[in-house]
Amino acid sequence: MSKLDEAAIRGKKARWARAFPELGAGPVDMTPCTDPAYFELEREKIFMKTWWKVARVEELPRPGDYKVKRIDFARTSAIIVRGRDNKIRAFYNVCCHRGNTVITETPGFREFTGRAKGGAMACRFHGWVYDSQGKLIHVPEEEHILCFQKEDHGLTPIACEEWNGFVFINLDPEPETSLEEFLGDYGDHFSNYPYEGTPVCFQYYTYLDANWKPCLDAFAEAYHVHTIHAGSFPNVFTSLVENAKIFGPHRTCSVMLADPGELTPSGAVANRIGVFNTLNKRGQTRLPPTLNPDRRENWCFELSVMFPSFLLHVLEGSWFTHHFWPIAVDKTLWEGHLYLPAATTHSERWALEQWQLLQRNAWLEDTATMEDTSRALMSGGKKEIYLHDEEVLIRHGYKVVDDWVHDRAGMGAGMAKETPRAEPVGAES
Repeated sequence: MSKLDEAAIRGKKARWARAFPELGAGPVDMTPCTDPAYFELEREKIFMKTWWKVARVEELPRPGDYKVKRIDFARTSAIIVRGRDNKIRAFYNVCCHRGNTVITETPGFREFTGRAKGGAMACRFHGWVYDSQGKLIHVPEEEHILCFQKEDHGLTPIACEEWNGFVFINLDPEPETSLEEFLGDYGDHFSNYPYEGTPVCFQYYTYLDANWKPCLDAFAEAYHVHTIHAGSFPNVFTSLVENAKIFGPHRTCSVMLADPGELTPSGAVANRIGVFNTLNKRGQTRLPPTLNPDRRENWCFELSVMFPSFLLHVLEGSWFTHHFWPIAVDKTLWEGHLYLPAATTHSERWALEQWQLLQRNAWLEDTATMEDTSRALMSGGKKEIYLHDEEVLIRHGYKVVDDWVHDRAGMGAGMAKETPRAEPVGAES
């Protein structure tokens, strides 16, 4: 990708290209989506060195509660557990005796939660027992284990930190940055939102025969809404985004409602009843001042990408996430979570169900494109793509991935700061 070429964009609507000239405006090379060698560089330079969201604190409410999460790109699974001191920690799911999994996995598992009996986790192979803080507390026939002191061994820790109730791990033995430093201004931008006030969660997942980047791209722009979402959200959104911001490797923007937006009859009734859905315009009572800062009436939700592949979308009455877990150059796990406030009446419960079904259908529409995109790119029929100016988050995504792969990121130097926008952003030539 080249720097901004003013001659090439003369006469075009290029407000975001001019706002962020460092991203360029030319075609984007698709080799990173098709080359197995590039994927291995991503594994080494990005996946094994960055922070990954693995849980919400609500999943681990009591000491001894644990979650086992498959991390395919690292060829391992992690135990995330709340200790007796109420601190959440993470460990490799590997016994220090013969290397068996401490908490047994089942074929094809993705993740599961459980509770350590008596605060202890025992390997089923030979009965070595670990407490919820990772210490090895019991070894059967310990006197026969040579050159060994129990207190010097335990589960291998994984760096684990929290932000706003989200639990993250980093598989680098010595992470270059803390989670707070890694999130930087992005973390500040999305703090002070009541994530914990939405106890109802709908979860979805699927394995896709696709590279993780085209999968992520399908959720990182609004240009597709008039085509892909013509069934679920007809004439509801504009294809133009607002308030685009770059925070180091992370990015965000606002998705806007068309005026007037059209609702189905059932959608219109649900919209009057609850504050669950995307289309509600009841005012920004739950939003921190960083979201929809100019309080536009047609603001709908904040669409953001936390590097490398976690998408956080925040609405007035609810929020949802997408997470794309890389497995291979042509294989990705998608996880979607929709969080809603609890219904207090029967009509609110109906509105809640109506909204989650509509959202589910929209996600089915989105995911239906991903394998086709990846398969077409793998054919080699096109070596590069051309982006709409409003697909600024996608353009930034490919640049930052390539920067990390080729050691141009410089993230070890400090926090992810917001990139100032060039002005005036609306100027056209």
